[in-house]
Amino acid sequence: MLRAREHGSLAVLASTLLLGCGVAFSLGQNDTEPVVLEGKCLVVCDSNPSAEGGVTSSFGISVRAAGAKVAFSAVRGTNHEPSEMSNKSMTIYFDQVLVNIGNHFDLKASVFQAPRRGIYSFSFHVVKVYNRQTIQVNLMHNEYPIISAFAGDQDVTREAASNSVLLHLEREDRLYLKLERGNLMGGWKYSTFSGFLVFPL
Repeated sequence: MLRAREHGSLAVLASTLLLGCGVAFSLGQNDTEPVVLEGKCLVVCDSNPSAEGGVTSSFGISVRAAGAKVAFSAVRGTNHEPSEMSNKSMTIYFDQVLVNIGNHFDLKASVFQAPRRGIYSFSFHVVKVYNRQTIQVNLMHNEYPIISAFAGDQDVTREAASNSVLLHLEREDRLYLKLERGNLMGGWKYSTFSGFLVFPL
């Protein structure tokens, strides 16, 4: 437990950091709660601080930028045969971005790269037309499949392979969709791939 003098020094340091950012703040009810800001900085009292994504003082105060928001959502807007899909990688490509906060989704490669360590949420919905083939879609994490989805009902004209997951990612981990089985000949319009950072670690 900090002595009264150390508490005073901690408060002065936190106030100085906050004033330097030019933001308003409110103190938590106890020493373990974060100081919530409405500006460009976040000051968190942490007994086990990490220097990743911020500056940490000897008092255990971590200052993090508020630009940690990460989210993307991509769609397939055309219904052409997937001639651009590589015969080697079978990566599923998208041609429109609806959301790309942080610009961490590369539309051309259709790959998301994690900007920081944290818990992320991903979901996909890949549409195939009636072609009497079962398709298998994998969510790939650094070249390894994490989850799969199947669509193989031959009695419907259109069907989708869908799935979702929470993942613990490290910085620069890469996520993309791969067509593991079957083909998307004839159309895959309205297919989607989305993800966002739930919270950093």
